[in-house]
Amino acid sequence: MAPNPALAHTPTRPGAGRIRRVAAASAAGLTAVALLSACGYGSKADKSDDKANAAATAGTSGAKLSADTVKIGYFANLTHGTPLVGLQEGIFQKELGATQVKTQVFNAGPAEIEALNAGSIDIGWIGPSPAINGYTKSNGQSLKIIGGSASGGVKLVVNPEKITSLDDLKGKKIATPQLGNTQDVALLNYLAGKGYKVDAASGAGDVSVVRTDNKVTPDAYRSGSIDGAWVPEPTASKLVTLGAKVLLNEKDVWPDKKFVITNIIVSQKFLKEHPDVVEAVLRGSVKTNAFIKANSDKAKADANEAIKKEAGNSLEPAILDPAWADIDFLDDPLANTLQAEADHAVTAGLLKKPNLNGIYDLTLLNKVLAAQGQPAVSDAGLGAK
Repeated sequence: MAPNPALAHTPTRPGAGRIRRVAAASAAGLTAVALLSACGYGSKADKSDDKANAAATAGTSGAKLSADTVKIGYFANLTHGTPLVGLQEGIFQKELGATQVKTQVFNAGPAEIEALNAGSIDIGWIGPSPAINGYTKSNGQSLKIIGGSASGGVKLVVNPEKITSLDDLKGKKIATPQLGNTQDVALLNYLAGKGYKVDAASGAGDVSVVRTDNKVTPDAYRSGSIDGAWVPEPTASKLVTLGAKVLLNEKDVWPDKKFVITNIIVSQKFLKEHPDVVEAVLRGSVKTNAFIKANSDKAKADANEAIKKEAGNSLEPAILDPAWADIDFLDDPLANTLQAEADHAVTAGLLKKPNLNGIYDLTLLNKVLAAQGQPAVSDAGLGAK
């Protein structure tokens, strides 16, 4: 496959607390080829009944799991609320028992994929575009998507003095977090559907797509260097506090108003060697999402406290409350929308047609869901090569 620009996850606030941050997230214009490790693990998930049965007695039962530690990556971002809340509440550690959790906080998807390929993390929460890119660049050898985590939480917000309707976008400057990231792909696809012509690589065209790190997007808006932004929460709600208006909620352009914004991935090597640990993490994820649904205010406070530890500042209620309310935390990876997002990247010229067969392994997730009395979730036919 020819080199393509990065399909990277949204950069977020830098991790600065007790957890060591990953070095040097990539700049917006870099390509995935330059960032992603060329090495893959070359192994498939182990479907052994013996290992699966052993996993059923691990974690909260007190049985020792097969790994002493598990290294988990995520962003200090509200769309990664599952790990933020689950770690804060100790839910993951309870499921893992004596297996120690080690965490790393990332600023961008390519760096997290690079860390997974290098063995610096075993499991990660990440957006769909870097998961697609990591899988395809390794010829299907590096990772598996093993679960869902979040849907929604992305909006087009604009300066109401310059843009009053979706027909006013021509000639305007709209920011996205990074070239080829999940929101960048979504905006390019939306603009193409409206008949606007934009060069994907440069962002030049009928609408100027300006790749701007989320950390500086509010300042860019204040200065007038951008007229709006297609961004995830909490950046969208931050812009609203600065006078911006929500012109479009991305969930409104998707069937059933659901689309994947955060997945759970695992290295194929770790999945093969430690399925019991992976299952324990998935139990923690499912239980955390149930906790979030049953205790929304407490979970919101947990997520805000975790962000404060990592970023140094908590989110004020005017930003936190609407941002949190717009995110749906779920176990279903919404696999059909992953394929659609890949197709959008192809249409935008950011990716050659990918072969996503085998990107999912939902065996352990569906086992966990069955034990909780919940229905199985679908891999949309992308679970086997």
